[in-house]
Amino acid sequence: MKNPKLIIFASGSKNGGGSGFENLVKCSQRDELNANIVAVVSNHKQGGVRERADRLGVPFVHFSGPYIAPEYKKIVEDSQAEWTTLSGWLKIVKGLDPTKTFNIHPGPLPQFGGDGMYGHHVHDAVFEAYKKGEVTHSAVSMHFVTDEYDRGPVFFEHSVLILKGDTVETLGKRVNDIEHQWQPHITDMVINGKIVWDGKGVCTQIRPSSGL
Repeated sequence: MKNPKLIIFASGSKNGGGSGFENLVKCSQRDELNANIVAVVSNHKQGGVRERADRLGVPFVHFSGPYIAPEYKKIVEDSQAEWTTLSGWLKIVKGLDPTKTFNIHPGPLPQFGGDGMYGHHVHDAVFEAYKKGEVTHSAVSMHFVTDEYDRGPVFFEHSVLILKGDTVETLGKRVNDIEHQWQPHITDMVINGKIVWDGKGVCTQIRPSSGL
C-alpha cells in the first residue's frame, strides 16, 4: 500500500525557518509519518525552507503569488498531492479542498487566531493575556483549513502550561518543541483516515477515541 502524497506549505523566512517542515520529512524517513512528501512550498525563493529542501532532497516550489485559488490549485495539482498541510505558512489559503487541507497553529483557537496571528505574534498575545490573568495556558492546535484564517474545525489541541518565570521566548520555544513532538503523529492520523471531516460543520468530524 502506497503512502499518501503530501505537499507542505512552509513560509520560513529569508534567513531561516522551516524546522517544522524538516521534522516532518525526517519522521517520514523513519516511518514515523506514513507519507510521501512530494514537495514543499515557500514564498521565499532562497530562504530557510529552500535550504532545508535542497539538503533533504525534497522538491521545492517557489510561490510568489498572487495568493488566489487558481494558483493554489495549480501548485497542488501539479505536485499530484492528495493532502496539503500548512506548517508555518503565513498567507491566506484559497480554493483548496478544506477536508484535505490542514494547519498547525502555535496557540489556542479561536481566541489567539486570525489575520496576523502567527509565530511570535501569537506568543506575544498569549503572554500579554497571561500577565493580565486572563489565561494560564497556551496550546498547540491543529485544524482543517477553510477560506478564513484559523476558522476551520480544530481536531487537536495540546495545552501548554505557562510557567512562573516564563518569557515570551521560553514559552515560544516550549510550544515549538511540542509542535515538533505531535505534528508528525497527528498528521499521520489525518492523511491515513483516522481523523476526517466532511466539510459540512464543526460537529461532523470523526476523531479517534484513543491513540492520542
